[in-house]
Amino acid sequence: MKILANDGISENGRKKLEKEGFEVIVSKVAQGQLVNYLNEHQIDVILVRSGTQIRKELIDACPNLKVIGRGGVGLDNIDVKYAESKKLKVINTPEASSNAVAELVFAHLFSGVRFLHDANRNMPLEGDSRFKDLKRSYAGGRELRDKTLGIIGFGKIGKEVAKIALGLGMKVIASDIKVGEAKITLEFYNHQSITIPIRTEPIHQLVKHSDFITLHVPAQKTPVIGKQEINAMKDGVGIVNASRGGVVDEEALLEALESGKISFAGLDTFQNEPSPAIKLLMNEKVSLSPHTGGSTIEAQDRIGIELAEKVISALKGKV
Repeated sequence: MKILANDGISENGRKKLEKEGFEVIVSKVAQGQLVNYLNEHQIDVILVRSGTQIRKELIDACPNLKVIGRGGVGLDNIDVKYAESKKLKVINTPEASSNAVAELVFAHLFSGVRFLHDANRNMPLEGDSRFKDLKRSYAGGRELRDKTLGIIGFGKIGKEVAKIALGLGMKVIASDIKVGEAKITLEFYNHQSITIPIRTEPIHQLVKHSDFITLHVPAQKTPVIGKQEINAMKDGVGIVNASRGGVVDEEALLEALESGKISFAGLDTFQNEPSPAIKLLMNEKVSLSPHTGGSTIEAQDRIGIELAEKVISALKGKV
């Protein structure tokens, strides 16, 4: 059987598949040429990240496909229900990148509260001539310890975010449409651990009490955070979005950044990917990354291995 890893796969994941006798192709095929390629090469499995769309038209045009694999959590680039109605197995790797995304959230939080994103823009330009001025400009930083972090979406990534927050001495509140209460276990050296129960609450309560807010929800038809939610927030709140573009109303966010209602934003995802709004990219109060939440060496390796294991199970009729 042939597998096309159109957005790549880790070396260990590829080796695991090849050990089971599968032919793994890692060529990047353009979206417009994908149907022809899948049919001409009789591809049985396609593995993608966010860069490839698997829609109804492709599914209908490629009868040889048996499995669609998504490296990562989100499945919004795949017509999942339609694929499953056509007896295709759709798999993803919800756990493999959770820690990587959670750590990026705190990279943005630390950057925001200590102005590192802006300092890294200005120091190369003016550090040698305006050092003391810049020092004064960035002297009003804040600490995360003892602050309240609101986590919207309390799945696997949200829980990993909570672990880091608790380890830093932050207070954690969460909101989720499915999870009512979750137990967060912090593990320490020499097999010591502590388990902390966290109950979720409605978003309208979370936004009132949070010093910082981070979102970990699937793609939405309408923003989760808009003008109404922003107006209810504390003055000077910081927001991080490392989930999907569009879950935060970007126009409302820009207005709140300009007014000072929101002190900073950390954005890894954008409404108009891959062409984010210039106003966001140029705003000195926004810490930026190009949708790299799960893009660590360790996460990519875990994703590749987990994908390989699930593909093997799927093709052997175990799932």
